[in-house]
Amino acid sequence: MSSAASAASAAPGIESIADATLWWVTIAGVLALVALDFLLTRRPHEVSMKEAVGWSAFYIALPLAFGLWVWNQHGSQIGVEYYTGYLVEKSLSVDNLFIFILILTSFAVPRVLQQRVLLIGIVGALVMRGAFIAVGAALIARFSWMFLLFGAILLFTAWTVLRDARSGEHSVDVDELKIVRLARRLYPVTDDYRGTKMVVGERGRKALTPLALVVLAILGTDLIFAIDSVPAVYGITGDPYLVFVTNAFALLGLRALYFVLEGMIGKLRHLGYGLAAILAFISVKLILHWAHGVWESVPTIPTLASLGVIVGALTITTITSLVANRRDARDEEPTTQEAGTSR
Repeated sequence: MSSAASAASAAPGIESIADATLWWVTIAGVLALVALDFLLTRRPHEVSMKEAVGWSAFYIALPLAFGLWVWNQHGSQIGVEYYTGYLVEKSLSVDNLFIFILILTSFAVPRVLQQRVLLIGIVGALVMRGAFIAVGAALIARFSWMFLLFGAILLFTAWTVLRDARSGEHSVDVDELKIVRLARRLYPVTDDYRGTKMVVGERGRKALTPLALVVLAILGTDLIFAIDSVPAVYGITGDPYLVFVTNAFALLGLRALYFVLEGMIGKLRHLGYGLAAILAFISVKLILHWAHGVWESVPTIPTLASLGVIVGALTITTITSLVANRRDARDEEPTTQEAGTSR
C-alpha cells in the first residue's frame, strides 16, 4: 500500500492534498482497522444481524466524518471530489458482493468461516488496488492518453455490467477460474473444511482445504475488481491520495456489509443498470478530459455534475427495483389465495 504514497511523491505533475506525513498516518490507520478486523474474527463465529449492522454503521460513519475534515481543510471542490469518489467505489463494492455471495455459496463455505474469507479477500484487494493506484498515478503523470485507455476500460466494463443486468443473473463458474484449476492441479484438495486451516497434512503430503480454494477464487476476482474500480475513481479525481482513501474506506466495510445485504441484495434487481450508466458516464468524462488536454475547446464535466448523475442513477434504480418487487408481490398474491382456496 505504501507504493501509492511513493508514486505520488516521486512522479512529476501529480497534485495531491497529502504530504508524506498524511500518507503514512492514513496507511497506519488502515492497517490498524485491518488488524482490528482480524482480532474480531480470530474466533470463527456466525455473524448476527445486530453485529453486522453495527459495524456497517461504523464503516459508513468513518468515511463520512473523514470527508468533513477534507472539506474543511481543503475546500468544497476537493470535498465534492472525495464524496463523489467514495460513492462510486461504495456502489461498485455493493455490486462486487454479488460475486462474493456466489463464490461462498458455490463452495458451501460454513457461515462461521465466511467473515474470515471476506477479510482475507479485503486485505488482498487493498494490496492490489494500492499497486494499481501507484502505477496509474505514474502513468497518468507521464502519458495523458492513459485517460483514454481508462475510459475504454470503463466503457467495456459498463457493457459487461449491462449485459449481466439484462440477463438478470450474475454467474461465476469457480471450477473454471484459472487460479483454482492451477491449485487443483498442483495439490490434492480435502473433501471437507478443517476450520481456518488452508493447508493440512493428508496421507503423507500437503493438501489444500476448500477454504484455500475459496480464498484463491476471491483474490482472483479482487484483481478484476481492481482493474475496474481504480480507473473509475481516477475519472473523478486525479489525486492518488483521494483515490486510495476512497478505495480503502469502500473495502474496509465490505465484511460487515456482506452480512447485512446477503438476504437483501437480490432485491436491488436494477442496480446493474445504474452501475452500467455510471461507468459509461465516467468513461465519457475521462475521454473528454483527455480530449480537453489536446483541444482546449472541448468541454469537461464538472465534479459536482458527476455527483448529481451518480446519485440520480443510484436513486432511480433503487426506486424502480422496489417498485418492481412490490409489483411482483402483488402478482403472486392471487396465486397464493387460489392455492389456499383449493385446499
